[in-house]
Amino acid sequence: MWLGFALGSALFAGVTAVLAKVGLQRVDSTLATAVRTVVVLAFAWLVAAVSSELGGLHGLSGKTLLFLGLSGLATGASWLCYFKALQLGDVSRVAPVDKSSTVLSILLAFLFLRESVSAWQIVGVVGIGAGTLLMIEPQSVQREGKGSRRGWLGYALLSALFAALTSIFGKIGVEGVGSNLATALRTCVVLAFAWLMVFVTGTQKGLRSIDKKSWAFLIGSGIATGLSWLCYYRALQEGPASVVVPIDKLSVVVTVAISCIFLGERLNKRAAPGLLLILCGTGAMLL
Repeated sequence: MWLGFALGSALFAGVTAVLAKVGLQRVDSTLATAVRTVVVLAFAWLVAAVSSELGGLHGLSGKTLLFLGLSGLATGASWLCYFKALQLGDVSRVAPVDKSSTVLSILLAFLFLRESVSAWQIVGVVGIGAGTLLMIEPQSVQREGKGSRRGWLGYALLSALFAALTSIFGKIGVEGVGSNLATALRTCVVLAFAWLMVFVTGTQKGLRSIDKKSWAFLIGSGIATGLSWLCYYRALQEGPASVVVPIDKLSVVVTVAISCIFLGERLNKRAAPGLLLILCGTGAMLL
């Protein structure tokens, strides 16, 4: 069953990025992250209650709470960087860079979780890395470096780093606790961190200026994220992180396809082979 949950996570994560991109058009990315996290939190606790996992609150160990908290902080940092990158750059280029966290996740799983790495997984890492590089258009990066959209690549890389840490901390944190309850608990940390950053940056003043369209897409993005998380952590609980993480990163294909169809983004000539390499690299990790 964990394979089906991993695929569901990829699907909903792919939809999340496109919905968020539309919602970010007139809203500061830090404030948008905090707003959508409220939706994710409500959704996560509702599912935890429906699945009768709330009783597990009494048996949580200090280790579980620690790593769920660390996972939440890493997620919050990843989100802030990711949605800032989405605001500055095209979805079809930001998403592949963010999903390169697969490579680092596998390395960290090998070093700290003692998960074995096969020859096919090494081939997969090379394929995903090469595909990600092809998805980035050097001329566009240089051009945007001189304009108001400067910095999307740096934010996307930071997002990938924190996302990799999220996977490792999350894998440890879900041991001995229901996946839905774990998702709800870590979302509390994400919410607190996100709103702390809002007040630190003074962007809370922009709440009154959010229009109905932005509200609709930010809420939709939050719901899609909630569904993706629930599937992802259920998959992590039952399957190996070194396999679950690559499957989840297939969301980049969904994201690129939707961004081209509905947002009118255009891919460069290197994008098609780049996506193919990412797909082949992911497939190799499943062998």
